[in-house]
Amino acid sequence: MQAGTVVLILHTHLPYVLHHGTWPHGSDWLCEAVAECYIPLLEVLERLAAEGYHAPITLDISPVLCEQLEHPDFPSLFEQYCTSHIELARQDERYFQRTEPNPHYQMLARMWQQWYARRLEQFTTTYNRSIVGALRRLQQEGIIEVMACAATHGYLPLLGSDESIALQVLVAQESYQRHFGRLPRGMWLPECGYRPSYPWRTYLPVEHFSIPHERLGIEQILARAGIEYFVTDEPLIRRAEPLAVLGQDGMLLPPIPTAAHPFARTPLELYRVASRWETAHESVAVLVRDQRIAMQVWSAELGYPGDPNYLDFHKKHFASALRYWRVTDNKADMRYKLLYVPEWAHQRAQLHAFHFTQLIERSLAEYRRATGRSGVVCLPFDTELFGHWWFEGPLFLYHLLRGLALSPIARPATASGALDAYLPREIVRLPEGSWGRGNHHDVWIEPSVHWMWEAIYRAEYRWMRLVERCRQQRRTPTLERILAQALRELLLLQASDWEFLVTTHTAKEYAQMRFFFHHSDFERLCTIAERYSPKRGLSKADRGFLEDTERRNAIFPDLRLDHWIRASTLVGTHAMVAV
Repeated sequence: MQAGTVVLILHTHLPYVLHHGTWPHGSDWLCEAVAECYIPLLEVLERLAAEGYHAPITLDISPVLCEQLEHPDFPSLFEQYCTSHIELARQDERYFQRTEPNPHYQMLARMWQQWYARRLEQFTTTYNRSIVGALRRLQQEGIIEVMACAATHGYLPLLGSDESIALQVLVAQESYQRHFGRLPRGMWLPECGYRPSYPWRTYLPVEHFSIPHERLGIEQILARAGIEYFVTDEPLIRRAEPLAVLGQDGMLLPPIPTAAHPFARTPLELYRVASRWETAHESVAVLVRDQRIAMQVWSAELGYPGDPNYLDFHKKHFASALRYWRVTDNKADMRYKLLYVPEWAHQRAQLHAFHFTQLIERSLAEYRRATGRSGVVCLPFDTELFGHWWFEGPLFLYHLLRGLALSPIARPATASGALDAYLPREIVRLPEGSWGRGNHHDVWIEPSVHWMWEAIYRAEYRWMRLVERCRQQRRTPTLERILAQALRELLLLQASDWEFLVTTHTAKEYAQMRFFFHHSDFERLCTIAERYSPKRGLSKADRGFLEDTERRNAIFPDLRLDHWIRASTLVGTHAMVAV
C-alpha cells in the first residue's frame, strides 16, 4: 500500500527580456532557457509517456514568460541562436585541432554541435515552434498540470495596494485562459511571498502608503478570484497558528486537535490558509515545500549538482562560452578543472535519482508508521535549475519520475490531484514571509533597492490618481491605448526580478537600467494621458513614443483600463489611499 503522495512542482519564469538586449543580458537568457531547460523537460515528459510511465508533475509558467515565448519575434530569434551556437562549436573543434593534442576536446565540440542541432530540430519540427503549445497539449493529456503565476512576477507582499495585487492575479488568469484554454486552479506566488491581512504600512517612509491601513490577506484576493491553492515554505507552516476546522457542511469548527485534525504543522500535511476566523470563509489551500528533502537538490554544499562528474557551470571557453569541463571540485580554481566525460555524468544522474527516490519513500513511510496518516511530499524547484544550472538535471528528472512511477510507496500526483485526494480542512494563520533568505522579504527590500520601492509606490499612487481623473472624461480609443501601455509599464516595473538581480549582484547594472527605462516610460505615458484632449489629439512626438513603447513592450495584448477597474471591484472597500 502506498504510504503517501509526492508533488513535484517546477516554477518557470524569466523577466521580460525580449527586445531588451541580447548578450550577456537580454533575449539570450530566454533562448538559453528554451534550449537548456524547456525543450529537455518536454523531451523527458514525452519519453516517459511513450514508455508507459505515469508520473504527473505540476509546472507553473509566468504570464510574462508565456507572452515572450508566444511572441512572433521569438521563433526566428531562437533558431538564429541555435544556428550560431552550432557554428561556435565548429569553430571550437577547429581550434582544438590546432591547439589540443587530446582528441577528447574535439569530441566534446562535436557533442555541442549535435546538441544544438537537436534542439533546433525539436523546436521547429517536434514542437512546431511553440513551447506553450506543447505544454498545453501535455496538460490536455493529463501528463502535467500547469499552474498560473502573478502577471509579471511582482513581489505581492510589498506592493502598495490591494488593487495592484488583484491586477497581477486577474491579468494572470486571463493570460492563462488565452494560452491554455481554461482557468487555472492554482497560482504560484512569486518567491512564495505571502502576507496575511493586518493594518499594513510600507517599510519605507513614502507618502500615501506610510500610515497603517487595513489590507486584505493575499489568500483573500486569491479566493475572490477563484484560485484554489498556492505553495509556501516549511518554516512558515512551522510557525503557523491553528484557526479553525472546515466542517463537511462548510461550517467552521474550533481548532481543537484531534486524530483527524492534529494541526501538526508539518510539510507532510495539506492545509487551508486564512488571516483570521472572521475571514476563514475566504481560505485557500496551501502545499508546503519539504525543505529537508528539497535541500538535497538545492544545497550548494551537499546537493547533487556539485558532484565532481557533472558539467561545470562557471568555466567556459574563452571564444564560444561553451562548457567543456566538469565540476572536479566545486572549490577548486578554474585552471584545475578536468574535461567533462558525459558517460560518467549520466551514471551519476541515475544514481542520484535513485537516492532521491529513496529519500522521498523513506520520509513517507516513516510518517505513515508514526502517525497512521498518508503524507504529501511537496518539492518545488525553479525549472531553470534542471538543464541550465545543472546540465544533467533533465536526465535526473527522467530517472526520478520513472522511479516514482514504479514506487510501491510514493504516488506521484499533480498539485490538484493531491488536493482532491486529501481535501484539507485544517485552517491555519500563515505568518508573513517567502522562500528567500531568512524566509522573509530581505532579498527584495534590502537598502540597495529602497529607491526602487519608493519609485514603485509613487508610480502606483500616480496611476490611481490618473484613473480617477480619466473616469470623469470620455475614453476615446487613443486614450485607452495610452492608459493600457502605462499599465503595462507599471506591471513591468513591479517585477520582482529587478530587486533580485540587484541584491544578488547577478546582473545589477542591467536590472537598474531596465527598471529606470520602465519607470521613465510609465511617467511619460501618464503625462501624455493627463494632457490628452480628443480635440487636439496626440502630437507627432507623443504618437511616435506611444507606438515605440507598444512595439517594445508588447505584452498582454488585451490589457485595458477595465482590468484595473475589475481589480478595484475585486478588493471592494479595501482601496487604501484616498485619491
